[in-house]
Amino acid sequence: MCTLLLAHQAHPKYRLVLAANRDEFYDRPTAAAGFWEEAPQVFGGRDLIRGGTWLAVTDTGRIAALTNYREPHKERKDGPSRGELVSQFVKGDATPDAYLAQLRAKALPYSGYNLIVGDAERLLHYSNRSDRIIPLHSGIHGVSNHLLDTPWPKVVKGKAELARVLGGGEVAPESLFALLADTSKAPDAELPDTGVGLELERLLSSIFITSERYGTRSSTILLVDHDLRATFIERSFDGKEVRDKKTEFTW
Repeated sequence: MCTLLLAHQAHPKYRLVLAANRDEFYDRPTAAAGFWEEAPQVFGGRDLIRGGTWLAVTDTGRIAALTNYREPHKERKDGPSRGELVSQFVKGDATPDAYLAQLRAKALPYSGYNLIVGDAERLLHYSNRSDRIIPLHSGIHGVSNHLLDTPWPKVVKGKAELARVLGGGEVAPESLFALLADTSKAPDAELPDTGVGLELERLLSSIFITSERYGTRSSTILLVDHDLRATFIERSFDGKEVRDKKTEFTW
């Protein structure tokens, strides 16, 4: 996942509003969101090569989401899958604090990542590139392929658009999907320099990415109201076909 926007305890109706895009190579096999056979309490998509996931929830209220940290010169091709960090949390029963403390203590050889774990009441962020466990305060947050709330153009724009949607009162899923469908690119002067070259920085600067081989594969909306009713909607993109998968929980 490469763009993750959250409104945490920032709306009169919803404890949590999450809007996220997963960007990946088009030819990487992926399963759409669904309940997992080996862990039927878990709902989320699956990477069919390594078995992990980028975003998942459980019917008991656990939530975890992941973005990669962009640093091509330090990427570990032989390292463990970062997607298992999400899977292990939602399939386990460790508290968010204990889970992240364990990750921090072990210093396992993962490539760079951002991980958010918790539930609709309390969310924590950890990155192995900052080595800090940060509770998310009430408000709007965003993370792409750098640290939490780093002001990359897509994060700044996404947070502002999420605030605009929330300010309208009722939060319509289509308004959030429209936010996630933004293909506009940032001006060159505002682009980060992550070592991938100017052309690729331009391509990756939009919230929704399209190219010949790589782009946004799915958009996900998670809404959790103050009665702990949760709605999860995934919109996946497979060539020209668009597919929606929706489920609702009461936690």
